[in-house]
Amino acid sequence: MDRFDLTGRVALVTGAGRGLGRAAALGLAGAGADVAAAARSIGEIEALAGQVRAMGRQASAHRVDIRKVADIRRMVDEVIERHGRIDILLNNAGTNVQQDALDVTEEAWDTVMETNLRGAFFCAQAVGRTMVARGSGKIINMCSTFANLGFYGRAAYAASKGGLAQVTRVMAIEWSSKGVNVNAIGPTATMTKMNEALFAREEWRQLVLPRIPAGRPAEPEDIVGAVIYLASRASDMVHGHLLMVDGAWSVI
Repeated sequence: MDRFDLTGRVALVTGAGRGLGRAAALGLAGAGADVAAAARSIGEIEALAGQVRAMGRQASAHRVDIRKVADIRRMVDEVIERHGRIDILLNNAGTNVQQDALDVTEEAWDTVMETNLRGAFFCAQAVGRTMVARGSGKIINMCSTFANLGFYGRAAYAASKGGLAQVTRVMAIEWSSKGVNVNAIGPTATMTKMNEALFAREEWRQLVLPRIPAGRPAEPEDIVGAVIYLASRASDMVHGHLLMVDGAWSVI
């Protein structure tokens, strides 16, 4: 038995239109899963769904604003109506507003928290409710190196990802005995569209890259193996873990 085979599983990926979410969705499909792709930009996820279908898997595209709980619940209902169930949730939708702590605005704080923590929690809750009722499921929350470590300009972002790591642990405690695995992934600075402007700044590269012992930033594909592992039977005894994919940043 291939313990990494996801054939017959249904994976819901939020923030699937680009970056980490897109890479993970294609990786899950490559491992055999059918994919429900969710994001605010319907064009991007429809294109992704087409790629997944070309791989021989089932796929669907669902528009959602993760900051609105009613929208999350509608989206989850749509996915279940389309696919019958959700076996895997990759809670990936996120945002970042960089501001020094003295400059953080209420608007920026609320935007980051509503997306990265509040939205992620209620998405996990909505999907987790169906998994607990069925007695099986895998939930993967996308955290960050900054769930554990602080960094310049990351007051709101680090708080949101640290909160999501704690939510992951609480859900794992409550749901592990009910057949549901809840874990998280902590990527380092990654070459995504959201980070293009940062990597274009020489000052920022000089600040960040020396902190990564592996000697380079991450690419979206670097997290795919961690996603497949935490989505598969191979991780059945792994609960409440934050799996760092950060080039050893967090261990120095």
